[in-house]
Amino acid sequence: MSSTLLESQLPASQSPPGTSSSGTSSSTTPAQPVQDLADAFRAAMSALAAPVTLVTCYDDLGRPRGLTASAVSSLSLTPPLFLVCLDRNSRTHDTLTGAEEFAVHLLGPGEEHLVKRFMRPAEHRFDGVPLAADSHRAPVIRDASLTLHCVRHDVLEGGDHTILVGRVTAVRGEPTHSGGLLWHRRGFAHARRP
Repeated sequence: MSSTLLESQLPASQSPPGTSSSGTSSSTTPAQPVQDLADAFRAAMSALAAPVTLVTCYDDLGRPRGLTASAVSSLSLTPPLFLVCLDRNSRTHDTLTGAEEFAVHLLGPGEEHLVKRFMRPAEHRFDGVPLAADSHRAPVIRDASLTLHCVRHDVLEGGDHTILVGRVTAVRGEPTHSGGLLWHRRGFAHARRP
């Protein structure tokens, strides 16, 4: 499984974002071969529309780092908590889980170009990407319409992923006109209310 859209561009036999490659069988149903179950689970998760986000932070040398993620969710209102599931094989995993602060960019239709920039190698994802003036705690992409500023609250194990929980300290942008870029059936989709 991968939480990044980059890996989801691989052939259909590989993982879409926000899915897991392992599973267990119920004691009331016949055991399914592990690979068959993994393939069935991947296919099922491709039918689940998921939000497209960019998660960013600074590394120990002050360089911006980030990845695409669709395995994300609000967790709590009091305190405001947001979670991101990170593939442990991602080259950005350790940087994000070790960062004190990070930003989650909730993307909308028309912001697919930002995702495509993040399909580059990790060290080149921010090449030519303008950052907002308030990017001193975590890199905030200026062209993203809605961003959550987060302080690391907890880091939990989740199978082949790590669950990074952030406490939201600020929201930048206008939620009523933002968001709605989805990953569905291994491609971009749009959710818009009139």
